[in-house]
Amino acid sequence: MTKNPTPVTFIGLGPMGQAMVRVLLEGGHPVTVWNRTASRADGVVAAGASRAGSVASAVAENELVILSLTDYQAMYDILGPVGDALRGRVVVNLSSDTPTRTREAADWLAERGAELIAGGVMVPAEWVGQDGSYVFYSGPEAAFERFREPLALIGRTDYLGADHALAQLFYQAQLDIFLTSLSAYLHANALLEAHGVTAEKFWPYAESNLNNIAPMMAEAPKHLDTGDHPGDQANALMMKATADHIVQASYEAGIDTGLPRAVKDQYDRAVAAGDGDKSWTSLFEQLRRRR
Repeated sequence: MTKNPTPVTFIGLGPMGQAMVRVLLEGGHPVTVWNRTASRADGVVAAGASRAGSVASAVAENELVILSLTDYQAMYDILGPVGDALRGRVVVNLSSDTPTRTREAADWLAERGAELIAGGVMVPAEWVGQDGSYVFYSGPEAAFERFREPLALIGRTDYLGADHALAQLFYQAQLDIFLTSLSAYLHANALLEAHGVTAEKFWPYAESNLNNIAPMMAEAPKHLDTGDHPGDQANALMMKATADHIVQASYEAGIDTGLPRAVKDQYDRAVAAGDGDKSWTSLFEQLRRRR
């Protein structure tokens, strides 16, 4: 329990928002809540939160306003009508959107006398406030530091800098890895199922593979930053052959080939660019350019 509890206004009470409100309450912070579907507030109100009668009164109640919404458009829809209630507020938006839209949102709030702290929550709702939970933040450092303590209850606070876009940039980059990995795992199981192999039988091998990928990639950042892609072992030409085989195996199995074809295309482009004898990291030189 904090000795100097910061009162918080919290808007957006889906599963993620409700989890955050609960950890704030457990940490001793008074929390005023509002949600478009009022019944979603019932559980956290029973746990000690105060229900605001309107979004304007919720915003006016406290300097710190935390949003957990679908996207930044929802912020405009909800906060647009509140007028002067935004003046002097620090809005911590933990919704997902693009870096460009985050900068636009910062300008929109500044025009109304408020400051934006952008955030990207890197765990599911059930992990909020637990070990391993962390959140990317960016925006004015003084405002962030003023409210670091209540934000730290949600998860480790990784402050990235004053550029509002940075939190969403890191958030989307992490989810780029995450979502693609999930799709790769599902595609691998579709290939196996076509040959009568269960996901349960394959899982120990998939788990081992996933655990081994990070150590294998430890040197990759250096090669990406320097543009040096030594191909002593897993060169692009060799990896291209494997990508070709995965596409063909998928076609023969009668399953979707979209994901492996996308990967194969990257290797095809690297080889066509003369990088066949370089490391798989050389694909980065193709990916960093819009086609």
